[in-house]
Amino acid sequence: MNFTVSRRTAGLLLGACAILGAQAPAFAQDTQAAQAAKDSQNAWPERAIKLVVPFPPGGGTDLVARAMGQALSERLGQPIVIDNKPGAATIIGTDAVAKAAPDGYTLLLSGSTSYSVNPALRAKLPYDPVRDLAPIAIVARTPLVLVVGKGTPFHSVAELVAAAKARPKSIRYATFGSGSGPHLAGELLALAAGIQLQDIPYKGSSQGSMAVIGGEIEVGIDTVAAVAPHVRSGKLRALGIVGATRSSMLPEVRTLAEQGLPDATFDAWYGFAAPARTPAPVVDKLAHAVTATMGNAALQAQLRAQGMEPVAIGAAAFRAQMEGEISRYRALAHRAGIAAE
Repeated sequence: MNFTVSRRTAGLLLGACAILGAQAPAFAQDTQAAQAAKDSQNAWPERAIKLVVPFPPGGGTDLVARAMGQALSERLGQPIVIDNKPGAATIIGTDAVAKAAPDGYTLLLSGSTSYSVNPALRAKLPYDPVRDLAPIAIVARTPLVLVVGKGTPFHSVAELVAAAKARPKSIRYATFGSGSGPHLAGELLALAAGIQLQDIPYKGSSQGSMAVIGGEIEVGIDTVAAVAPHVRSGKLRALGIVGATRSSMLPEVRTLAEQGLPDATFDAWYGFAAPARTPAPVVDKLAHAVTATMGNAALQAQLRAQGMEPVAIGAAAFRAQMEGEISRYRALAHRAGIAAE
């Protein structure tokens, strides 16, 4: 059988071959680049990892970062360099991570302020934690505790609530300013119990505790680590843990949920995150390393000694908690007229 190819058809065939020939090197380059990226992800980490902490050195978040950083460094085989970037209620450091290269070499360790409180209370943020951060794991909780001065007549949450109902806004509690953790916790307690409390801002934990101890105000809401020494000495009386679980530092103190106020629960926690679009293999490897590290008994003991409860909550639950808290705190702020300073 004979076939005759027209000049036009032959020209088309030659043109197609020329196009395919020109595309072949580009295709090969794309394939090589994709393979190189995959190899790099599989080899991660190949150099030091920067862990941004949006607080000054010495605070609770910094303590968690340094304890975790040392343990993670041993597991990953690369240095973990702590980079303290305080300022603007954690916004400066958190935004720096959100805008960093998504290669697994810049990570964030921060408290729930960065992930849920700021997004709920601040109308304008330079970052969106849901869009711009890839959750890795929640690694510790810091229970808050409701305390009163030894000179007050309150020996239970029920007595405190009854007095507040009888005299609305007569009972004062210390906060670290509008939108701070104690402020939100106090408003949640008021909402759950159907009472009205009066928030009094102080410059920090020490000043607030001294005000309660001295009888200047009646109630304090602070971290267990900060007030446990005063509770043990008898200067303060602990009425309830505000978090979801009891504290190993004050194991005899029941949670507010155990005392009939589950909606008053306020969780303060610390979580690891990476910039969004960090490759999944890198995030997975990091998540496995963090989870394994949290199983270290020495690390757990170190965190508990600081009044923290070690946990290992994965990315999906981390994201769900973050999104749920943003909605919850935003509604609370609207109801209570809270505006972050």
